[in-house]
Amino acid sequence: MSSPRASAKPAADACIAVVNAGSSSVKFAIYGADARQDVRYRGRIEGIGTAPRLQVARPDGETVAERSWPADQLDIRAATLEVLQTAAGLIQGTAIAGVGHRVVHGGRDFAAPVRVDSAVMAALEKLVPLAPLHQPFNLAPIEAIAKAAPHVAQVACFDTAFHRTQPAIAELFGLPRNFAEEGVRRYGFHGLSYEYVAGRLKEIAPELADRRVIIAHLGNGASLCAMKNGRSIATTMGFTTADGLLMGTRCGSLDPGVILYLMDERKMGVREVEDLVYRRSGLLGVSGISSDMRSLRASHEAAAAEAIALFVYRVVREVGSFAAALGGLDGLVFTAGIGENDAKTRAEIAAGCAWLGLELDDSRNARGAGRISRDDSRVEAWVVPTDEEAMIARHTAAVLAAA
Repeated sequence: MSSPRASAKPAADACIAVVNAGSSSVKFAIYGADARQDVRYRGRIEGIGTAPRLQVARPDGETVAERSWPADQLDIRAATLEVLQTAAGLIQGTAIAGVGHRVVHGGRDFAAPVRVDSAVMAALEKLVPLAPLHQPFNLAPIEAIAKAAPHVAQVACFDTAFHRTQPAIAELFGLPRNFAEEGVRRYGFHGLSYEYVAGRLKEIAPELADRRVIIAHLGNGASLCAMKNGRSIATTMGFTTADGLLMGTRCGSLDPGVILYLMDERKMGVREVEDLVYRRSGLLGVSGISSDMRSLRASHEAAAAEAIALFVYRVVREVGSFAAALGGLDGLVFTAGIGENDAKTRAEIAAGCAWLGLELDDSRNARGAGRISRDDSRVEAWVVPTDEEAMIARHTAAVLAAA
């Protein structure tokens, strides 16, 4: 494979590549490395392990590349190399200043993005037990690029870092102290999304941004973040990404006694329980139909309606909890797939939060952009699209510029 040229620091004509890898997909984007950092291409390889397919488009939606492979031909590493090769072809010899990666877990030590070297990589690999369903897939592309193009600088950007501003008491579980000292504590996730939305809020609603705000990142993975003065003070996800809200296939908060019961009475093994709480629960498990909110909204089955009602109830209940943690509430911001696109879910959540002084404007909510609450609503409601890849590009440029 021919490798793209790299530069030590971002140049005016250079690019920054962003890689966001999961268990069955690799999302990527290419940004200019100048001050504007305009996105040039967005793409993804989906269906890794089943029916891999690549699609790349310009910001206006024009498709510029498509390809598919046999089911057994691509793993995450091979898909990453295809992404790198595709990027090299698209930018036609322009230097790649560096590659930024989403890494779910930074543990206690990584509170900011960092350039990856062998020591950093070794530290991140030690965190795999804290995020076994995410961390290995986040690290695989870094390893693949380091091997194929070792001259290309790589930067790890962490989903946990944004939450390191939380007070120590918010991170503790009611377990013996030695467990917390060993790393068993609440970390929180979706931090790159929250950081981006918090930054956008400062641009579009500066008076609200510095007050008491809850951001609701509602998608297949879902969580809330309570923020004061733009800083995280509490979040629903905890030690793992399975905690907190009901999600597409994850159960969210669960009485630990349920796990003990399943293992003792149902004789379920650790991996069976893991599969249950991460892949067979949530909207999918409760409805028995789908993990996709759109499919559930279209269904006439009572179980679909109950799954939606439980999703909304759990969000509303946690909003109340976070309002207590904040000492009141001034704004609720919706983002991610469901939060940005499902007006009905937003309306149902807002109705459950009416006691806080939140009143939606129906026509604004239907449009689903900007402020969606009434002008006289005591608590403001907004829809702010998230962009994790843009946040990673900014962090990557900053780390490289400081090198």
